[in-house]
Amino acid sequence: MIEARHLRVLRAVAATGSFSAAARELGCTQPAVSQQMKALEGAAGTPLLIRSGREMRLTEAGRALVRHATGILAGLTAAEEEVAAIAGLRSGRVRLVSFPSGSSTLVPMALAEMRAAHPGTRVSLVEAEPPGSVEMLRSGDCEIVLAFRYPQMGADAEAASGGGGEWDDLVLRPLLNDRLVGVVPEGHELAGAGAVGIAELAGEPWIAGCPRCRGHLVEVCESAGFTPRIDFATDDYPTVVGLVGAGLGVAVLPELALESVRTKGATTLEVEPAVRREVVALTLPDLARVPAVAATLDRLERAARR
Repeated sequence: MIEARHLRVLRAVAATGSFSAAARELGCTQPAVSQQMKALEGAAGTPLLIRSGREMRLTEAGRALVRHATGILAGLTAAEEEVAAIAGLRSGRVRLVSFPSGSSTLVPMALAEMRAAHPGTRVSLVEAEPPGSVEMLRSGDCEIVLAFRYPQMGADAEAASGGGGEWDDLVLRPLLNDRLVGVVPEGHELAGAGAVGIAELAGEPWIAGCPRCRGHLVEVCESAGFTPRIDFATDDYPTVVGLVGAGLGVAVLPELALESVRTKGATTLEVEPAVRREVVALTLPDLARVPAVAATLDRLERAARR
């Protein structure tokens, strides 16, 4: 196998015309240069130099190898510089996938800090809900996923898979526990209650969110002794609040989602018993060691603590 260090020696010998001069240029000994050239000729399977007294000339194969060595070594140097830049966070990219309420609350602060600290690292954002977003990570379509899961649903997934959690193959960075709150129209009889048991809303029409949130809503309601009548389902949180504000039903939403939504016409209530979802950042084990990915995870964690 031809090695880059052998090509550097060959190029130095060709440029200086002797082993001793090449040794001085490379900062090594003449025997070391002779040994490297012997190894290179062995790897090439043909003589590369013709030695005649003090004169040293390249064979046809030697000239061809020197010609290619220039491009190979230049490309290798460029590759080394690019890798060093990525390792030093002077360049590179991170593809982030987040669910909408995370995109509007945690992500902006984290990305602003990344840009300020590492302007050469580009972070892009695409929105998707779990579990689809997690599959994007596993298939190589992104480097980090901002995801969530509900405790009972996580336990069900673990039981269904024979004891292994749904994210056991991933690196998980916990961010926060997001409390769910009830949302009712301002004119609702429970609007001033401050807190409400989920069973008190059994007879109401419901507005549900994404498929995972919808499934969890049904689980919570059924554990309270009723099946919710879901009249509307939408992934868009402002639409949920708008429908509630118009008096078309009630909803349970993550507190994080309400941080960036106007609650005009609607009132929020604490839900009892308390229900929370786990918000996390996920990546693959090998990606977790990439400096730009690790730095982005750190910024997401800092944003969640504020």
